[in-house]
Amino acid sequence: MTASPQGPVLIDLDADAPPAASPATAPPVPDDAAALPQGQAMATLARLSARPPSRLTRLFWSALVALVGFVLSVTAWNFVTGLLAANPILGWAATGLVSLVLLAALGIAAREWRGYARLARLDRLRDAADRATGAQDLTAARRVARDLAELYRARPELAAGVASLERRAAEAFDADAVFAEAERTLLAPLDRAAQDEVAAAARQVATVTALVPLALADVVAALTSNLRMIRRIAEVYGGRAGTLGSWRLTRTVLTHLVATGAVAVGDDLIGSLAGGGLLSKLSRRFGEGLVNGALTARVGVAAMEVCRPLPFTKATRPSVSALVKRALTGLFGQGAA
Repeated sequence: MTASPQGPVLIDLDADAPPAASPATAPPVPDDAAALPQGQAMATLARLSARPPSRLTRLFWSALVALVGFVLSVTAWNFVTGLLAANPILGWAATGLVSLVLLAALGIAAREWRGYARLARLDRLRDAADRATGAQDLTAARRVARDLAELYRARPELAAGVASLERRAAEAFDADAVFAEAERTLLAPLDRAAQDEVAAAARQVATVTALVPLALADVVAALTSNLRMIRRIAEVYGGRAGTLGSWRLTRTVLTHLVATGAVAVGDDLIGSLAGGGLLSKLSRRFGEGLVNGALTARVGVAAMEVCRPLPFTKATRPSVSALVKRALTGLFGQGAA
């Protein structure tokens, strides 16, 4: 018995069925803002530095420092007195060494106090300038100009500016003219020097973030570069803060940035770096380096505002975009912009 041959099988295709999926018909990948580089190193540094310690933490560290100091003092006293009783020659040698340590500690404390005093002097000048500008007090403005001249009189590169300010401040008819002359003759070269420091720090942070793949290397580079940058900016304007003063100044700057939201990556920041959407198509590490460098430039501009003895009035506030372009131009070896 033979099976009857079967004819071809026909399958009706629905004309309204969607076409088969293929790379050509796949929808484009949506731009995810979370995929963009966010500058994690600078954001982490800002959060850690700006976080206020609790009262319990301050009490713990204060008690610990007092306890360690007390133990070391008693130990050193017993060591020296015991050595004097056993061997006077060695005892007097130990007494001399302990005295040298105490003198060095006093010298360090005096240096830190002078650093705080210099930073406080800049704060007083800026506050006095704000009051004189608000009240349009010509006498107060001339007093601020005289204090500025005294602050920078010992710097040879500013001798001509000091002489010009003293002469023109006496001829000015309003407070704005006095401060405009101070910014033009004294602060303009200092602003350029401070911007050089900002561009160098932004370049260093961007380079380390982009080229060093080690964990936490970008955070360490951001911390050291920003501390050094803020300290040098303070030195440019006459602050010359000590170690503790530099750390306190850094906390002040970063706290201000966190409070104002300036450490967040906004559209203006991304656009200034790589034209917005182009940044998302770059290497992840390279993009992080660009954003960390730009956030470092923001910290530098904030440090200039904190350390500058006069607020930006007639002079133009430095642009973060211009500083970043200048830093990246130096990074690629084409010279400063």
